[in-house]
Amino acid sequence: MVAALELYLDPDATRRIRTLWDALESEGVQSMRSLLGQRHRPHVSLVVAPRLDPDRVAEALAGMVVAAPLRMSFQHAGQFVGRVLWLGPTPTAELLGHQAEVHARLTRGGVSLAEQYQPGRWVPHCTLSMRVPNVLMAAAVRRCLEMLPLEATVVGAAVVDHARDIVHPLG
Repeated sequence: MVAALELYLDPDATRRIRTLWDALESEGVQSMRSLLGQRHRPHVSLVVAPRLDPDRVAEALAGMVVAAPLRMSFQHAGQFVGRVLWLGPTPTAELLGHQAEVHARLTRGGVSLAEQYQPGRWVPHCTLSMRVPNVLMAAAVRRCLEMLPLEATVVGAAVVDHARDIVHPLG
């Protein structure tokens, strides 16, 4: 399990993604809704690590508005190796710059982060399912495309580690 710094989306976008989670579940695809006792909420992770100390993260990000009201336009569905299905926002200069600044501050603060979340390697995404069965992937992607585009605004942020029951809001 990994810890993450998550950006949360406005109520309408959150509702639409939860509706998509339900649609995927009804087609036999385990969504993020059913994992970990339904504690997940739709989000975009800026960084991940095996562990994140919420106090150390908050200290490294002091003076920065982590939950900046960024606009995101989700325009595509994608897959990562391992049959992970996600929605992708357009990687705007503002979004990429925000993630790079968060990453730089945490790195300067001595927080160790996963390599795939380094600026230039990070793929902004909102995970929908961690393991779509191969025989259901085409139908799952089609279901995702039916609900796009999706406009969203960031309204909150938190350091989250569900394995350790940590949800630490950030400003």
